[in-house]
Amino acid sequence: MSAQPLRVLVAGLGNMGLSHALAYAANPGFEIVGLVNRSTPELPEALAGREILPSFDEALSELKPDLCSINTYSDSHAKFAIQAMEAGSHVFVEKPLATTVADAERVVACARANGRKLVVGYILRHHPSWVKLISLARDLGGPYVFRMNLNQQSSGHTWATHKALMQTTPPIVDCGVHYVDVMCQITDAKPVSVRGMGLRLSNEIAPDMYNYGHLQVMFEDGSIGWYEAGWGPMISETAFFVKDVMSPNGCVSIVMDPNAKSDDIDTHTKTSTIRLHKADTKPDGTFVTPDQFLQMEGEPGHQELCDLEQAYVLKAIREDIDLDRHMTDAVQSLRICLAADESVRTGRMVDL
Repeated sequence: MSAQPLRVLVAGLGNMGLSHALAYAANPGFEIVGLVNRSTPELPEALAGREILPSFDEALSELKPDLCSINTYSDSHAKFAIQAMEAGSHVFVEKPLATTVADAERVVACARANGRKLVVGYILRHHPSWVKLISLARDLGGPYVFRMNLNQQSSGHTWATHKALMQTTPPIVDCGVHYVDVMCQITDAKPVSVRGMGLRLSNEIAPDMYNYGHLQVMFEDGSIGWYEAGWGPMISETAFFVKDVMSPNGCVSIVMDPNAKSDDIDTHTKTSTIRLHKADTKPDGTFVTPDQFLQMEGEPGHQELCDLEQAYVLKAIREDIDLDRHMTDAVQSLRICLAADESVRTGRMVDL
């Protein structure tokens, strides 16, 4: 493939969209040819002076980009991704891939039919510490117990963003796909059933929406896991960040800085320390090896992670990387989280 910069159209300039746009601006492998957003936010210096276009359809038709970066609200992801790929563009789309499994499958089918690259925004897949955590957990061997959450005590602008997201997607779907994806990478087993519970803790969201949710998933190999997510000013700062994997042979966990705040976006990705515990014991019952504390120094922050993610997008396109497992995993994690949402709304366990 030509080493000419890939011409990128960036749709959606919220928190993630701006971060991805900055990643493209900083990488000589990309050239931003257009920005799309319904409103006209103030742009950071690296993007200053660029026109913000109101219509994705018109921008796609006029600019004919090599890559579309779709960072809009979830309910438009599938539509925009399919439009872009049918127009000849590769696609990077923020998670979740779609708001229904059927739409997610349509997007993946479109990528395959048109020979386009489709990368879904699972930023933790590009985080060196999370890659290490997954590797250590797999080395322990299953079956596994997954204990994970990410609660956010949000207020002001962040709460406003969360309320906007909840117009279409509850927290256990929007955030859950990340951590369920981690579970799926560790176990490789198929999910078999999901149970979800949720509660509306604010009158500022729709009567049929909930800003706290909890899911439980069972896998074919016997592994089980739970994930919890809550957004809003009422959410507790206690134990808001739990990332823990147990197996018969030990456990591996992320040890969070006790002074970290749930509303700090870098807290969502920085691991601080990975603690590895082996279950092997001596004849006297004491452990063979003490716990290992792996200090993850020099970790990438949020923007650096976005830079790494978009560098991977460039690599995937230029080196024609096979993304079949990546796309399959994106549908699988979405399937689990949407089943949890269905369970919340019906009060019944969902068999997959």
